[in-house]
Formats: sequence, C-alpha cells, structure tokens
Amino acid sequence: MSIGTVYERAYKGDFNQVKVKIDENKSIVLTPDTNSRFLIHWAALSGNENLVDYLIDEHSPVDPVDDTGSTPLILAASAGRFEVVRLLIGKGANVDHKTNRKQTALHYACSKGHKEIVQLLLSCDASVNEADVLGATPLHRAAAQGRTDIVDILLKSSSIQVDLCDSTGCSPLHLACEEDREATAVLLVKSGADINLQNKEKQTPIDICSSKLKSILK
Repeated sequence: MSIGTVYERAYKGDFNQVKVKIDENKSIVLTPDTNSRFLIHWAALSGNENLVDYLIDEHSPVDPVDDTGSTPLILAASAGRFEVVRLLIGKGANVDHKTNRKQTALHYACSKGHKEIVQLLLSCDASVNEADVLGATPLHRAAAQGRTDIVDILLKSSSIQVDLCDSTGCSPLHLACEEDREATAVLLVKSGADINLQNKEKQTPIDICSSKLKSILK
C-alpha cells in the first residue's frame, strides 16, 4: 500500500487498512501529505471516531493544521461528523482555532446547518462572535443561508452580539433581508436586530429587502 493510498483509506474510514500501514511504519502517523494533511485530518472527514481515537493513541497531534489552516476539528465540523467533533473536543482540540481565512469550526457548522454540532461547540464555550477575514461571524453565515434553526440557537447565547457588521458594514439582518430569508429576518428583528442600521452603502436592512418582507418587518 502506497503512502498516497493510506490517506485515501483514512478518508474512507478503513480502520483495518490504516492500522496495517501504521504497524509497518509508525512514522506515517506524523507524515503530512502534499496538502499538509495528516492521517487524522482524513479520518476526521471520514466520520470514523474509532479511527481518529486510534490515531491519537498512536501519538497523532490533535490539532495539526493543513495548508488552509484547518484542523481535524474544523474539517469534522464542516462535514457534519458529530461523533468525531465530540471526540476531538474531549481530547483537547481547540474549539476556537481559526483557518487562514480566520474561520472557526462554528463558522462552518453554522454555514452547513449542522445543528447538533453548533450546540455542542457552544456548550464547549466556542466563541460565538468570532469574525473571519470578511468580518463575518457565525451569525452572518447562518443568516445569509436562511438557517433559522441555527440562528435561533446562536441568539440564545448570552454573549451573542446581534448587530456586528462585516467588512461591507452589513449586519446579519442585512444579509437575511438581501437573500429574502423571511423567517430568519423576522427572528432577528424579534431578537433586537436594528432595522435602521446602515451599511457602508448607507442602506438599512429595510432598504434591501423585498416588498413583502418589508411589510412584515415594518
């Protein structure tokens, strides 16, 4: 089995084949591929928590970063691998690690709509107001996607800041209105989002929403 193949096996969650390769050569656990990903990155994406646990027992680092700055936790959160996320956090993974674009596991979980992972990350004190390189918080990501259930979870956080603005001066409400995410916009307004807040184009959320949504929010 070639080195390239063992990463593929890890991605498929093939515990036995990965173990055979490691038994032959322990150093493979600490050998990154051409994308600077370790076996644990691929195992995290596979969702096989037993394989991830085994790799950690074989002295894999918990938070190695690939060429995008992503840790196994971030990849697992993005892929919706709840059990792996829980395991990695239990092993000490940094819930607030940022990628090269300053996105956290919470950003990805919110954007992809992984409700249980969002709840888990918040219960483990993940920072709810972290901003990425474009100034977008997890709430911006969820609001733009119209993920009302995720927005609802975020809004229940005691430290949530509803009106933080991204690099264009837009709040989560701006994005929800722009994308015509009716239920999300209504929820944000009910939770205190400012309908008169202006972005860098001097537009309020009301200025950029549909006529129907405008009539609901006003």
